[in-house]
Amino acid sequence: MNFEFIRLEIPDVILVKPKIFKDQRGFFLEFYKSSVFKENGIDVSFVQDNHSGSVKGVLRGLHYQKKPKAQGKLVRCVKGKIFDVAVDIRKNSPTFGKWVAVYLSEEDQNMLWIPEGFAHGFLVVSDYAEVVYKVSGAEYSPQHDAGIRWDDPDIGIKWPLEGIENVILSDKDSKLPYLKDLKEEDLL
Repeated sequence: MNFEFIRLEIPDVILVKPKIFKDQRGFFLEFYKSSVFKENGIDVSFVQDNHSGSVKGVLRGLHYQKKPKAQGKLVRCVKGKIFDVAVDIRKNSPTFGKWVAVYLSEEDQNMLWIPEGFAHGFLVVSDYAEVVYKVSGAEYSPQHDAGIRWDDPDIGIKWPLEGIENVILSDKDSKLPYLKDLKEEDLL
């Protein structure tokens, strides 16, 4: 098989490791194959692809879309390195408010599957990084766009801030609410 699927501490979040074929020409890998993903618990239809470029210290997130436009994301870092985080915001989940994280980089080409019901964010730890992700569920919907503060003490994400002088946030992300301040209908 050209993929390894590893369930993290929150088992619905899955680290996907593609097999990389390298030779004198460079490399080749499959980064998505519907049948194999379906066999391994990721049975979705993707509706949108996104691509971002960011400098060291940029923190994007923690983002999600509210119902009925909730999204799942298959995240991949194609240049540089990021610390990628998923926070469980499923109100009836035994892991509600818990988080898992992995490093994703252009060297390992690993991906993180983050299903609906999770807020997502990442911190750029290399000088520059480009992130691409496939989105399932619904296309971007500004009226369903939502998020949680990256530094919410009740969640307690241990961001790797060594060597980062300032965290760079968008104006929107700097004003996101804490998890405890969300309304019941804002949770998934």
